[in-house]
Amino acid sequence: MLGIFNDCFPPIMDGVSVTVQNYARWLNRKCNNVCVVTPSVPGTVYDEEFPVYNYFSLPIPMRKPYRMGFPRVDLPFRSRIGKVGFSLVHAHSPFSSGRLALKIAREQNIPIVATFHSKYRADFERAIPNRMVVDYMVKNVVDFYSQADEVWIPQASVEETLREYGYKGRVEVVDNGNDFAADTRTDLLRSEGRAMLGAGRCEPVLLFVGQHIYEKNPQLIIRSLANMRDRSWHMYFIGTGYAAGELRQMVQSKGLDNRVTFLGQITDREKLKRCYAAADVFLFPSLYDNAPLVVREAAAMHTPSLMAQGSTAASVIRDNVNGFLCSADEQGFTERLVQILADERLRRAAGDNARAMLARSWQDISEEEMPDDVYDRYMHLVHRRGGMLSA
Repeated sequence: MLGIFNDCFPPIMDGVSVTVQNYARWLNRKCNNVCVVTPSVPGTVYDEEFPVYNYFSLPIPMRKPYRMGFPRVDLPFRSRIGKVGFSLVHAHSPFSSGRLALKIAREQNIPIVATFHSKYRADFERAIPNRMVVDYMVKNVVDFYSQADEVWIPQASVEETLREYGYKGRVEVVDNGNDFAADTRTDLLRSEGRAMLGAGRCEPVLLFVGQHIYEKNPQLIIRSLANMRDRSWHMYFIGTGYAAGELRQMVQSKGLDNRVTFLGQITDREKLKRCYAAADVFLFPSLYDNAPLVVREAAAMHTPSLMAQGSTAASVIRDNVNGFLCSADEQGFTERLVQILADERLRRAAGDNARAMLARSWQDISEEEMPDDVYDRYMHLVHRRGGMLSA
């Protein structure tokens, strides 16, 4: 059994949880011996073709809808998971699920892969005012990755963050696919998406998808749009987070209620796909993210992104080629967005290039003939330990 471990899974929606879901779905189609292990979400009934093992969890204050897992105190879960014979475990988080994966790997003498996704120090610093405690927690993160057989990162620029934390081991760049890239009905989806949103025929649609937290810089979007009242556009925010209420208040205070719409969290992937397709520009000025899936999802729908120059997330963007870059300040963001909206031909060309350069399907990632196939990497690690993949 291949075990995919993460501290959240749909219906909690973020880039990592969707990545984990797609990992599991594509690998299960390939080998039919995959499971996901994750903290419980009360009331959730999973409709997956593979087992999802849940353990006891509690809500994390100020981080709704995320939950903190406690596998050690969940005796029924421990009994169930103890009966599963794993060939390999893949952790996508260094916290409760990752530590559990590491424990299982040691007990069953199997390999563990750990993917580094997030800038954890920023999360710690927001929640904990004590620098020594933050440093200690970052050290624990590094300690976790140092114990893995392989450490994967989703794009090369993420290595810099991991090195800054103090990790000294080897890393492997393993792309994440996205489930939108296989859909080529872009024109139809765009038409349906704009109708669904009620967008005017010639009205530029701007989009942000992600957690509504200040680290992702959605406040910069709102401040910049307030400088563009004389131009045609409509902005849509998709997601939720601790700053959602304050962002709505900011929109109201700037008199943008009729031009900015908060759609909340969208768990229906087909509906979300149409929102991406409807957009003319995807706005993502985050300085927090490493390798945001949302940028690649937008690219799959031929929608170019405007991102903060110098950010880790923007390392895959070539300005005016497959997206757009600007300074992460109000004036720079406003001026760049005005320029982009004035040039439809440039937007279309950048969107087409984004699709060609950034959108890779999970089918591509998991094709058996590919030399860097995820499953082949798993097989190599298992065979190196003298084991075999068993159903």
